[in-house]
Amino acid sequence: MAPPHDNQFKRRRLDGDNGGQFDASNGPYIRFKPTTPREWTVSVAVPTSVIADCATREQRTTYAGRIARACAVFSVDEIVIYDDSPPAQRPASVDHHDYTGDTDAAHFLEHLLTYLEAPPFMRKTLFSLHPNLRSQGLLPNMDMPHHPHKDEWMPYREGLTLDTPPRGGKGTVVDIGMPSTVTINDTIPPKTRLTLKMPLDKSGVAEPVHPAAPRTDAGYFWGFTVRKASTLSNVFTQSPYEDGYDLSIGTSERGRPVNEIFPGHKEADFKHCLIAFGGPRGLEYAAMNDPELGELGIQGPRTRELFDNWVNVLPGQGSRNIRTDEAMLIGLMSLRHLWDSS
Repeated sequence: MAPPHDNQFKRRRLDGDNGGQFDASNGPYIRFKPTTPREWTVSVAVPTSVIADCATREQRTTYAGRIARACAVFSVDEIVIYDDSPPAQRPASVDHHDYTGDTDAAHFLEHLLTYLEAPPFMRKTLFSLHPNLRSQGLLPNMDMPHHPHKDEWMPYREGLTLDTPPRGGKGTVVDIGMPSTVTINDTIPPKTRLTLKMPLDKSGVAEPVHPAAPRTDAGYFWGFTVRKASTLSNVFTQSPYEDGYDLSIGTSERGRPVNEIFPGHKEADFKHCLIAFGGPRGLEYAAMNDPELGELGIQGPRTRELFDNWVNVLPGQGSRNIRTDEAMLIGLMSLRHLWDSS
């Protein structure tokens, strides 16, 4: 079913001139407000070759940060990192305890993107010291709804279970990134990440829920998942959704302008939308390095047959090349009206 487009169902409405709302009766500052509960999702596919031309660790790190920021500000639910390198050039084995930015780009990007998605207060526990994170100080602040601010109230929280004995001896103590911890009735091993539904008053008890519940039950954008795909075709065949992606969009300078394919503010009828971006040599390069697509004869111009729509996000560009991180910002802005008309 198509996502709602009434103004009352804005994805993130900010009330007040200061970008939020202060509830005088309860006290907390409320910045992110929910839309209607939604099952539909938006996914983005990005190739490993985006960091192929990066000469240093710092350049690769900041590129990953730009990908994460683009997906965060446009409320993308899933990021797929697909390998578009020639199979013969991929190393037979990689030690993932070492730096992988120049040996396994898919692992490197997945590592940094999952690190950025995690709330900052739990990163030190969930992510051990690793060479991939040596330049993590260059990564941007994500500030997504599930990253807590001490002065903001949210009906859901991400939490990390602690080894602290609970008062009364039953349940589990959970750090939610606030001055005070909470205790849940369930017994869960320490260092486990949870999504909690918070009680409406101090007498209530926080309750563990499915990680997608803030989106499906309340309409909040709640961060993104990250997965790897060894080829472009596996972006589709390994989809986590039972029926796959029912709206797929491939981006290419050889595609049709967005306003021709999706004129005006035409509503899109989808459950799971996928927007695929190519690297420096485009999606055609990814198809060329995909053995399964090669067997099917899907190469070169036929790459567009993989997608429902083949779009050019910026016709008449003023530069010979548009970097993938730039194309993501342009493309997501151009296509955003398909799921959010605010």
